[in-house]
Amino acid sequence: MSAGTPAPAGTTKGERMPRRDDYGHIASFPTRWNDNDVYGHVNNVVYYAAMDSAVNAWMIAQGLDIEHGDAIGLVVSSSCDYHASGAYPDVLEVGVRIGRLGSSSVTWETGIFRASDSELLATGRFVHVFVDRASRRPTPVPAPLRAAMERDLIVDPE
Repeated sequence: MSAGTPAPAGTTKGERMPRRDDYGHIASFPTRWNDNDVYGHVNNVVYYAAMDSAVNAWMIAQGLDIEHGDAIGLVVSSSCDYHASGAYPDVLEVGVRIGRLGSSSVTWETGIFRASDSELLATGRFVHVFVDRASRRPTPVPAPLRAAMERDLIVDPE
């Protein structure tokens, strides 16, 4: 990382850029023709959609019932840092890991890579707070989901 370049989400100044194998889960996210903007690259909102889709697909695969379950995850904070441009027809790969796991919240860290060459395009971070569906009051991360997070996604980068 050159002087003056901000450190990506989940790192501090002077740390190396994340690599694909720094993440416990990788999800494929093909771009579409309409994902390109007038500047000829994938628009920034697509990166947010890729992060959100990768995390939610992982949680659903672990048994989170987003339609009828008692606990739901609400995004309360998000950010994304861009390092290189992607463009249609790139296939993106979204790496997912956990930066912090609290009793009712989780801080997700993502790395978005171009599948063809593994170039890091963006790093992101967002925070889910789990709440009771009816009351919207914080509730513990559901136990089976928490166990899967601890098993699969808490990764210590070198």
